[in-house]
Amino acid sequence: MLRQRFVLDTTALTDQQVRESIGHSQLCEGIKGILDLVAESRLQLGISCYIPFPSVYDELQEFARNNGCDLDVTAKIDTWLVKKTPDRYEVKIPARVFHEYVAFMRARINKGMGVAEDAIWEAATECLFLTSSANSKKDIEDNIEREVIGKTVGKFRNKYRAALRYGILDSAPDIDVLLLAKEIDAAVVANDFGIQKWAEELGVRFVPAKTFPMMLKEYLKQTSSLAYRGEGDIFDQITKSRD
Repeated sequence: MLRQRFVLDTTALTDQQVRESIGHSQLCEGIKGILDLVAESRLQLGISCYIPFPSVYDELQEFARNNGCDLDVTAKIDTWLVKKTPDRYEVKIPARVFHEYVAFMRARINKGMGVAEDAIWEAATECLFLTSSANSKKDIEDNIEREVIGKTVGKFRNKYRAALRYGILDSAPDIDVLLLAKEIDAAVVANDFGIQKWAEELGVRFVPAKTFPMMLKEYLKQTSSLAYRGEGDIFDQITKSRD
């Protein structure tokens, strides 16, 4: 009998779009709502949802603490999410993937350096312009701090993050999610383009976090319909209907 497995990234429970999709605006209530769906799916369909331990597990616990979630949230995390450490020694990853990743990272780093250089040139040009028109040294320093450096640093930070972080695996939890999914032949659930991109490279199924609650609801709705008609193994029937 086929049973679905999912490996959840932190964003599968904490992303704003995810919780809004099930009618919750608050983080803690959103986590509860998603975990209630996970619990119902586990009990009725045998669907298992995993999180890498300790990396993603610790992130979720930290989110819960920092946002003032009550003990009910942490209890649901411990009860309904299967904690498993990925086997970092035995999971086989094609060398080509790492070769491409190194080349990809190098290109992104170079792009980040280019953005930094552009920001420096912009600041220097503006400083020279302000110096030529200022009435006093104090005016120059105030104007540079307020009008040039502040704005330039803000733009630099945004561009640097976009250049270096978009589409990149930039944390140990991200890698653990992919390794665990590869190890147990599960689908990854996340709202992270970096995870999505490298899931495709590794041949791992990917489910956008914002659609995951709707997927569980659809499974459960079909369960009720098939059970009412008394049609054999419920999950196998749903799986056949989707193939």
